[in-house]
Amino acid sequence: MADIISLLPEAVANQIAAGEVVQRPASVVKELMENAIDAGASQIKLIVKDAGKTLIQVIDNGRGMSETDARMSFERHATSKIRKSDDLFHIVSKGFRGEALASIAAVAQVELKTRQRGSQLGTSIEIEASKIKSQEVTQCPEGSVFSVKNLFYNVPARRYFLKSDAIEFRHILDDFLRLALTHPEIEFICTNNGSEVFSLPIVPIRQRIVHVFGNKYNEKLVPVEENTDIVSVTGFVGKPDAARKTRGEQYFFVNHRFIRNSYLHHAVMSAFEDLLPTGHFPLYLIYLTIDPAQIDINIHPTKTEIKFQDERAVYAIIHAAVRRALGRFNISPSLDFNQENAITISPPRT
Repeated sequence: MADIISLLPEAVANQIAAGEVVQRPASVVKELMENAIDAGASQIKLIVKDAGKTLIQVIDNGRGMSETDARMSFERHATSKIRKSDDLFHIVSKGFRGEALASIAAVAQVELKTRQRGSQLGTSIEIEASKIKSQEVTQCPEGSVFSVKNLFYNVPARRYFLKSDAIEFRHILDDFLRLALTHPEIEFICTNNGSEVFSLPIVPIRQRIVHVFGNKYNEKLVPVEENTDIVSVTGFVGKPDAARKTRGEQYFFVNHRFIRNSYLHHAVMSAFEDLLPTGHFPLYLIYLTIDPAQIDINIHPTKTEIKFQDERAVYAIIHAAVRRALGRFNISPSLDFNQENAITISPPRT
């Protein structure tokens, strides 16, 4: 009987792998902007055309790359973030898998111009469907400019399943704002089809939040702050009269990384018990700082899901911190933090 197992062609394997990382234009925006943050940029500019289908360009003033690193960055599993498996439990960078640029280059036409700080000349690389078309020395500013053109041009089925430009751009803005809301020390600019959508200067976090959501939110923000041996909690919750019937303005950040976690969401919602009308959801931006060894972020390629070593304790601390913040501003009865944390809280089973 004839043998039937064979290795996939490299181009096909790359496209399959890219499907996990590059799900839509917003995925490219997230990965490129996270790389810019990891590169130490103080300004990041996002330029989008046709909701990212025609062009996604991310310009940063970070540390840039050498000629060798610029080429290596597009190799699969090539990264500067980790060296050994133990590093996975001490991650402080946004990226670490070494998959993003390789995945993007597999399904788009990509141009990179980069120059290291202090270098006289930079490097220009053009890649199309994982194949390097050109590499040359060039004059360019310090930092990096990634231009991603014609996303999914070689995977028409993926392009067909993209939503309308309005929906795709909304997803792009979501990822743009999640990064802007956790890095007020960086200036962020976003333009869409030639029109400036956001220009966010370097400001304290409360001002960044107001710049994003509007001046009317300034009076509606209640600061949350609690430090424990397990986790430090900072951020803001909205007063009950700022609640909405949608869940859009709810954010958890762990060590400057946006995450989704329905269990911790319940901790905040239960803190607002009896303060909100049925079907309404509070505004919150909760920033958690925790020892990287106490969490595992190597769960999914998008890195928006993480595991906590002691999730029940984190739940109780968040719940108590929010209740205490609301009580401090005479919105709900003030509770003793230690007592509530130890006795009152009964997190739902997971």
